[in-house]
Amino acid sequence: MDQNELDYPFKLLEYFNGFRVSKVIFTACELGVFDLLLNSAEPLSSRTVARELGTSPDGMERLLDALVGIDILEVEVADGTALYSSTDVASLYLAKGSAKSLHDMIIYQSQTIYPLWSNMADAVREGRNQNQKTFGLPPEDVFQAIYRSEEEMLKFMGLMNSSWVLDGHDVVTAFNLSGFQTIVDLGGCTGALAREMAQAYPSSSVTVFDLPRVVEAAQQHFSQENQAVAFHTGDFFSGEIPAADLYVLARILHDWPEEKCLKLLRKIYDACKPGGGVLLVEAMLFENRRGPIMAQIFSLNMLVQAEGRERAPSEYSHMLSKTGFHNIQVCRTGKSYDSILAIR
Repeated sequence: MDQNELDYPFKLLEYFNGFRVSKVIFTACELGVFDLLLNSAEPLSSRTVARELGTSPDGMERLLDALVGIDILEVEVADGTALYSSTDVASLYLAKGSAKSLHDMIIYQSQTIYPLWSNMADAVREGRNQNQKTFGLPPEDVFQAIYRSEEEMLKFMGLMNSSWVLDGHDVVTAFNLSGFQTIVDLGGCTGALAREMAQAYPSSSVTVFDLPRVVEAAQQHFSQENQAVAFHTGDFFSGEIPAADLYVLARILHDWPEEKCLKLLRKIYDACKPGGGVLLVEAMLFENRRGPIMAQIFSLNMLVQAEGRERAPSEYSHMLSKTGFHNIQVCRTGKSYDSILAIR
């Protein structure tokens, strides 16, 4: 922060109010504001939006004004009436019907992550997740909390689906993976990342490996327009994993402490043929601890929700080397997630 902050703490005040800004966007998504404006042929008044969405006119006017203030919506005043419309960013990323919609990600952040973060001080004090305090579930079984109901499981799967709609292409093309004929995405959830993989490498066979209930939900509730992606059920910690030339672990290792990561990497190494490999996709910290801020925030989220943490490339390289992998390459995409490729 520069000298101006000492004169008046603009940046600090912006940070203090960050949770309010998030809740403005969360609320608009939950109420359906962005879909209504996207589907409207003309800008709408706050009273019209309130009537269509069943809210108070006063509350909706304040919400729409705040969305204008953070450049999410546009407003024009005509004959004394404010008329609101979507920006291109809102239409592309916040409306549920958009192909690049982050709506499911936002709903999960609002309804699951936000309550957890209310207990962040306890997470830091105790050094463990807050699933007990937030949801009444034991801290030892992370995915019992994440999958505590069908509704919650689908919210989490929607989060993962949104993540790979946004970042999937960049992480699967960070390296040329065309030499791997069979690819298995361990914990591949909805298949969104696998579809990006299949599209980028059409000569490779791509399989999603996940728990039976997750695979069933993926096939029932999420689009599977790319028939090149197959699904296989199982548990990669307790059961066998399918044979493959390349295994993908995308946002998996950050859930767990190092000893559990090493157990999984050893299992993959043993299943991998010589010349095969593993692709890690994670939000990687800088080695000098100065960022990226998104990865640092994600690491706090792993504290409050799971058992793991975000790590620097050297930490992943250490685990890969320790389990027998070599030729370790790191690629920073410049976006939310980065890729590491290692060969057996």
